[in-house]
Amino acid sequence: MNNDKLKKQLLAEELVLLEKSVTTLQLSVDKCRKILQKKEYTFEDMESFDSLTSKFGRTSDLYTQKVIRTIWMLLHEPFVPFIDLLNKAEKIRLVYSADKLLEIRDLRNQIAHEYIPEAVPGLVPEVIELTTFLFKSIEVSKQFIENRNWLPLAGADL
Repeated sequence: MNNDKLKKQLLAEELVLLEKSVTTLQLSVDKCRKILQKKEYTFEDMESFDSLTSKFGRTSDLYTQKVIRTIWMLLHEPFVPFIDLLNKAEKIRLVYSADKLLEIRDLRNQIAHEYIPEAVPGLVPEVIELTTFLFKSIEVSKQFIENRNWLPLAGADL
């Protein structure tokens, strides 16, 4: 199996994981939208917020650190810093918006370093808002992949 075939196989596997992650993130977004309407939050509500922020971080990592990087390798582009990669990726319509993905990354980093549980509910509206852009960018990337016929038809060999 040649190197590009291996990368395409890896990409297919990463996309399956990403799709599962997107599904569970969307369920958490829907649940937390309802919870945000409350004036006070229960312990279970706080756990739902924590779950949402964790799923947001995991989904954004899967997308930016796995899928985007694998696509970059398939394009035979040299390794570049993340910001440069995103700017180039936006120009070739691999991602929806480099700026939004940087916001997503910054929020993900903020969540990862948030040690005060009471601060998490304050992040939830931004997580929900940026999830929309994350999903939009994922769809743009899937279209990019489809346009290049990088994924096999069901049952076909890579």
